[in-house]
Amino acid sequence: MSTPSDQVPPPPAPPPYGAPPPYDPVPPATNTDDKNIAMLTHLSGILFSIIMPLIVWLMHKDRADKAYLVTEAKEALNFQITVLIGYVICWILTFLLIGMILTPLLWLANLIFCIIAAVKVSSDGTYRYPFALRLIS
Repeated sequence: MSTPSDQVPPPPAPPPYGAPPPYDPVPPATNTDDKNIAMLTHLSGILFSIIMPLIVWLMHKDRADKAYLVTEAKEALNFQITVLIGYVICWILTFLLIGMILTPLLWLANLIFCIIAAVKVSSDGTYRYPFALRLIS
């Protein structure tokens, strides 16, 4: 006769076919310096585009203790690359005159999303841009 302590629970069921892998959230930063650098990395996209997130990511990508900062820098870098691709498309569409309308809208969207990301990172600890190509993983 087996007792309840002898019984092993069944393994969890696998996800359905075609389901995306679960998003593994990064634990919030334990260091306030990392949190502030992550906030500035997101805000720097307004003026410096991909330069600052790229520098932060390259400086800390091999350090295990900076996983939070690396994740936020990659997220900011992916978003700024997406915005840069958008600017190239707007420049091409300028010859059709629609790019003259889309360029300020893209700049405004970049401004708004960078500010939202900085506020979320400074309060909650992490942010994931809704309209970003995940080119760097």
